[in-house]
Amino acid sequence: MIFKDYYKILDLHTSKISLHDIKAAYREAAKKNHPDLNVGDKYSEEKFKDINEAYRVLSNPSSKRKYDRMWNSRVGSKNNQYEESKRDTDSLFSDFFNMFFGKMGKNEDIDSIESKRTKKAARGENIDTEISLSIAECFYGATKKISLRTVEGKMKTFTIKVPSGIRNHEKIRLLGQGKKGLNGGKNGDLFIKVNIEDDKKFKLEGYDIHTDLFLTPWEAALGIRAQVEGIDEISQLYIPQGIQSGEKVRIPGKGYKDGKGGRGDLVAEIKIMVPKKLSKQEEELFKKLSEVSKYNPRGNKS
Repeated sequence: MIFKDYYKILDLHTSKISLHDIKAAYREAAKKNHPDLNVGDKYSEEKFKDINEAYRVLSNPSSKRKYDRMWNSRVGSKNNQYEESKRDTDSLFSDFFNMFFGKMGKNEDIDSIESKRTKKAARGENIDTEISLSIAECFYGATKKISLRTVEGKMKTFTIKVPSGIRNHEKIRLLGQGKKGLNGGKNGDLFIKVNIEDDKKFKLEGYDIHTDLFLTPWEAALGIRAQVEGIDEISQLYIPQGIQSGEKVRIPGKGYKDGKGGRGDLVAEIKIMVPKKLSKQEEELFKKLSEVSKYNPRGNKS
């Protein structure tokens, strides 16, 4: 194998020199052999390439250490001599350099090669975002689409499959859809936090679904068998006489999925509603009731 003495190319006689000395020697050698000062001199042109090649290696601490191990074993041997550069067409680097660092493409240089050798693969960063869904969408499961702006400024659409019974604030993970990895590292992941929103009909508390059950004053006073609409079916519920506004009645096993094959409860909160407009007959009945009833909610509670 042809060995190239980079120290000799820069007119240096030892490897124990500082970076300052290497830079000074490079400037001096480059000045003497610059193509602009040696027009038509092929030897100077090739020598100038060798000078740049030598400087690229010796000015980098990592590549210098690697080269010095070879240099120390070769300098002083009878076979040691400077050889003319042998390169591919338009290549800045010689065969020796390519053997030393590996073959490079036309657009690669020592910095990119050294970067590949020294930099470790790094996994890309994860991306976190959120999506809001209704209780029904999360109870049954749904397929949703979200659009996010990438680091390049472009919009990208993702399709998300929301599993049935997903919990509030649980995250859906899309593998490899985060930021790109560095130096061959894996991409990060995309995490979508699901926020379950209450609506006019249902509210979610843990695994229990809360709803309102509206009653008339006479239904609350006399008791009634009422229908209560749940998330997936209508239940029959017995309302006892004298139930009060704000009281809650539980229907076991009709709430939200608990992730273990079971369900929470459906909780119906009683709200007694008074008609805003009365017919004449209704008004007469209410007046008669007020005359005969001894019930006074502000005083006697009997």
